[in-house]
Amino acid sequence: MYYDYCDLGLSVCIQNPIPTGLDRPSTSTETGVRRRAMIALLNATSSSPLGGTQGSGQLQRSVCVLGFIPVIYYSALLCIGVPVNILTAVVLSRLAARTQKSSYFYLLALTGSDILTQLFIVFVGFLLETAVFHREVPELLLHTISVLEFAANHASIWSAVSLTVDRYLALCHPLRHRQFSYPERTQKVIALVFVLALASGVPFYWWSDVWRVTHPPTAMDKALIWTHCTIIYFLPCSIFLVLNSIIIYRLKIRHRKQCREQCQQPAPRRCGKTTAILLALTTAFSILWAPRTFVIIYHLYVSTVNRNWLVHLAYDLANMLAMLNTAVNFFLYCFVSKRFRSGVREVLLLRGGVPPAPHHPLTLKPLPNSLHSSCDGKSLSTPDVTPSHF
Repeated sequence: MYYDYCDLGLSVCIQNPIPTGLDRPSTSTETGVRRRAMIALLNATSSSPLGGTQGSGQLQRSVCVLGFIPVIYYSALLCIGVPVNILTAVVLSRLAARTQKSSYFYLLALTGSDILTQLFIVFVGFLLETAVFHREVPELLLHTISVLEFAANHASIWSAVSLTVDRYLALCHPLRHRQFSYPERTQKVIALVFVLALASGVPFYWWSDVWRVTHPPTAMDKALIWTHCTIIYFLPCSIFLVLNSIIIYRLKIRHRKQCREQCQQPAPRRCGKTTAILLALTTAFSILWAPRTFVIIYHLYVSTVNRNWLVHLAYDLANMLAMLNTAVNFFLYCFVSKRFRSGVREVLLLRGGVPPAPHHPLTLKPLPNSLHSSCDGKSLSTPDVTPSHF
């Protein structure tokens, strides 16, 4: 499964509770024996999946050092993250209907995929399967939910990639952006992203359980882990790095040329609110997902999480940081965008939304030379055709 945090330790503590006052009093000898038995459960000789037994040297399980902290953390994350993401979706849907801008549709898709990620990974995968049922559910259901977890995660990340490409086109190729990024096509792109995300989650039906598999990673395990790391981190971060660098460079050149022409003063360092949101989103993602990516590669080649308690701890904390990324976007939007804060205020005060703008068919009109893209080097002063506010 995608997240299997400390299931062994939790199930041992729950299935072997400490005797209460209703039981007969136990002597100190019996208490010592019971403690040794509970410790032995963590490092006991067990049956191999291939038959036979494995000694304690082969199955030396790492100890969960965080206890019930992750249960409290994920419960709080779910109680906070789902409501704020639903509120974000309502606000963004109003803004998308009001302005018909592609960036709001992509942000709405990102929010919806974050909600699915929280439901499938945090609520179903961790809290229900692992903490409540201790994974005592049919294998078919476990693997099916694993596919949905990976699909939701991929949809969230690649919705952010779609937003990055949209901002790149808007800033560096505004004419192409006007031609291709109308609402109907934007919705088709989002639907395609979700379909591809679901298809990319199917191979992870065979994802190995890193907490319970004791044999060395097979060729399929290595292929799935590297595919996972490429899809969720290496490839998206490469796209973020390249396109964001181009966006920042073009904005810097554009503002410098405009200022030289108009006021003969040093160019101010500024960017639109939508671009600021994009940079904040991609930076938060790159930081919060980096630990999990590198820990799982370390688990693959150096030391497994079920043998080394330090790797076990690092993997648990990395998972917690990665899931935090699904709940921080609301606060980033509020911090950057005045329009978004106004939308939140309208929703909380139960005010009616502004009617959507009427849709006009796309017509080609003569454009002044100043609207040509500065990325093509045809004009020294090109106004920013993207909104200055979010």
